[in-house]
Amino acid sequence: MRAALWLLALFGVAVAGALFAGNNQGTVTVFWPPYRVDLSLNMVLLLLLGAFALLHAALRGMATLVELPGRARRWRMQQKERAMHGTLLEALTQLLAGRFLRARRAAQSAIAQQEALAGAPERVPHAVALRTVAQLVAAEASHALQDGAARDAHLQQALDGLPERPTGSEVELREGVQLRAARWALDEHDAQTALERLAALPSGAARRTLALRARLKATRLSYRTAEALDTARLLAKHRAFSPQAAASIVRGLLLELIGGAHDSAQLQRIWQGLDASERQMPEVAVQAARQLARLGGEPAQVRAWLLPVWERLAEPLPEHQALKLIGVLQDNLDGLDGPWLARIEAASQARPRDARLQYLSAMACLQRELWGKARQLLGQAAPQLADPALRASAWRALAQLAEQRGDEAEALTAWKQAAQVAR
Repeated sequence: MRAALWLLALFGVAVAGALFAGNNQGTVTVFWPPYRVDLSLNMVLLLLLGAFALLHAALRGMATLVELPGRARRWRMQQKERAMHGTLLEALTQLLAGRFLRARRAAQSAIAQQEALAGAPERVPHAVALRTVAQLVAAEASHALQDGAARDAHLQQALDGLPERPTGSEVELREGVQLRAARWALDEHDAQTALERLAALPSGAARRTLALRARLKATRLSYRTAEALDTARLLAKHRAFSPQAAASIVRGLLLELIGGAHDSAQLQRIWQGLDASERQMPEVAVQAARQLARLGGEPAQVRAWLLPVWERLAEPLPEHQALKLIGVLQDNLDGLDGPWLARIEAASQARPRDARLQYLSAMACLQRELWGKARQLLGQAAPQLADPALRASAWRALAQLAEQRGDEAEALTAWKQAAQVAR
């Protein structure tokens, strides 16, 4: 369609030109004493057009001739820029291939080429970015070669080469350099330097996944468990780990934080700062309750912390967790109230084949001075308990009950059973 329109327009111009030129009787007379020149108007128009075209071509040629030195200078600059880019790409390639000496030499060559171009009349595009990346590659290669002095020198030069008030990509360059410096410090187990580098990041960059991972490792290395826990929660929120890995990391930090409590007041503050889902973790609740009991906490408070875990007994806990739960409960039965006794009895009746629950129910009855029921439950549970500590404790309780009744023979038998289990 467009070609047809162009063709029609061309025919229109040809027809208009033919009509104008064919019937044009105009004459142009030029008097140049003693001469007189008569020219047709068509010829004058053609001559003017030709003169204009000739003058235009002459001016273009003159402009091209004048621009030749500048073009040559730009061409030489372009060739040097290409060589610099090629050297930097070679440095990156050698770094990825593990040839660190070659990578550092190539990066240093790129830096030298950039410095040579810095004094050129024309500014090199992205000069700051090129120099910074080259310095960073040289520092990375020096770090891999365990040359700390050269690494720190290149790192400082990279930071010094960036403006104090960076804009655009220069902001990300500075953040990237600081993040790499933090990672190098972590590789050398220098947690303090890594935290200082991370603290220099803007708030937005400090919340990125890479920065949070580095902060998590640094805080764990420096035994700042509370900060590490907060960082791990952020990483879990950002889905930096799989749900299972995130839960495992948070659980480990919680156990470490709880284990480091020095008094019950500090432990109470830690417990109040936990999320509801964290308090329901069996390992965390049992560890917190055990630590509270060790620090002299009230048995009622210990049982209150264990209540969410106890309510999940409908879902059978792993063996080691169930043993820990029963062990902490049996050590904190003082002042056992009716609701807790009802819970324990209901659990033992719901699962009559679970000797551990039968044993715990017997110990609760002992606490409430229900001697007959306790003796019956202990007699059922003691032979079936798989855990040696619980079995020995059950036989000792049976021996003490027998001594209370004055049954020396039964007491002696129970003490012998307890001694055999203890061995």
